[in-house]
Amino acid sequence: MKAIVFTEYGSTDVLQLKEVEQPEPEENEVLVKVYAAAANPLDWRFMRANPFLARLENGLQKPKKTTRLGADLAGRVEAIGSKVTHFKPGDEVFGEKFETGLGGFAEYACVPEEALALKPRNLSFEEAAAVPIAALTALQGLQNDGNLQSGQNILINGASGGLGTFSVQIAKAIGTKVTGVCSTRNLDLVRSIGADDVIDYTKTDFTNTGKKYDLIFDTVGNRSVSDLLRALKPNGICTVAGFTNMTRFVDISLKGKWISRTGNKKIGLMKTVHTNKKDLLFLKELLESEKIVPVIDRHYPLSQTAEAIRYLEKGRARGKVIITVA
Repeated sequence: MKAIVFTEYGSTDVLQLKEVEQPEPEENEVLVKVYAAAANPLDWRFMRANPFLARLENGLQKPKKTTRLGADLAGRVEAIGSKVTHFKPGDEVFGEKFETGLGGFAEYACVPEEALALKPRNLSFEEAAAVPIAALTALQGLQNDGNLQSGQNILINGASGGLGTFSVQIAKAIGTKVTGVCSTRNLDLVRSIGADDVIDYTKTDFTNTGKKYDLIFDTVGNRSVSDLLRALKPNGICTVAGFTNMTRFVDISLKGKWISRTGNKKIGLMKTVHTNKKDLLFLKELLESEKIVPVIDRHYPLSQTAEAIRYLEKGRARGKVIITVA
């Protein structure tokens, strides 16, 4: 089968489309014929070994083994392991491979049964592939880390990206008032997916407006702890799901932890996303009821995966970037 692989760290130039051996499912795995996958920031971070600490696990000078990319996928079940009970060959499914070594940018992939759900009947494979990592991150970041409650006044920083567009819609579905922060060209998009208010960051600094929020979900990680504190209500929570550089990462990790322990506001990095059947099925319900709708910016064929990740790295994608495989 064909798959995108790399054997050294670097820019998108290290990515290769190669013939590799088709995997065989373990007893608790499902072999999926991949129809579509989605590019995520974690792909280029793995590719570049950014942050550098990732090399401690994956290899200091170069990856310990030929490495694949692609966390999100959607496709059709080709075969199942001996202990799989919820799927059968022919089922249309969507899910993720983040916790099992990636590999979605390929014609076939083996996925644990618990990391898959039946594809929402109203979505195409491309739309379904846009969902798993971004929507799970939004759901778990808002609910588990942010303690999101109906009736709250919340702000999404980076509301027009892949993670941001799902965050706005999930927060609205749970019953909150949402303010989205984005650039001028994306104001209408963020309004169209349900934001009650929008702030153009090129003209207005949301931390200096005097407005305060119960929860800030920061998908960008480009603001300091001091900035974020100004925009939080007493007992407010800020969860940071992304970061622009190591300075911001350290600031949120260390100063945010100190503030959280000594003050009445909490600021911290989101915990690692954990895929589980319950959350996938909850998202499936929201998708089938059209309370959330995937926002897709561009489609690329598997052979142009490097172009897709190069575009995503620019940080200007409106929603998700999709890799069409079959």
